[in-house]
Amino acid sequence: MNQQGVSEICFEETYAVPQDQTARSLFARLPHSSDYAQTLIECLATGYLVAVVESICIREMQMHVDSAMEVVVGRTVHIEHRGPVPPATRLRLRGWVEGLGERSATFRVQAHDDHELVFDGTVTLVAAHRTSIESRIATKIGALEAARGGQRV
Repeated sequence: MNQQGVSEICFEETYAVPQDQTARSLFARLPHSSDYAQTLIECLATGYLVAVVESICIREMQMHVDSAMEVVVGRTVHIEHRGPVPPATRLRLRGWVEGLGERSATFRVQAHDDHELVFDGTVTLVAAHRTSIESRIATKIGALEAARGGQRV
């Protein structure tokens, strides 16, 4: 990871919230919550908001790692989802690197709609050794296959 490059990351961009990223839409797809999904409001699901923020931070950090040797993965997310965001809203996201570790970066991110601050939080990402992560995943897949008698998961 190029620490100097990562330390200088800052971004500002907009994101148009699609109709299918609402709490109602997300929870309708989950078996344990489909019964009450229709009672939810038609606003951006917190999970999607976190995914949008994390994906932007990963994209920015990815420009400063050797992608053949390293992969950017999430470690910690601390957020405050402060206001409802209906579909078709344009969010203005602003972020910067707030802290650096040996192989990690903590981003501070805020998102506003036309009315208020709707998101404030931090995302810590790690530039992990690709072979280490791939090996750990392969070990888990092997264990799952063994537990199921060799059947593919």
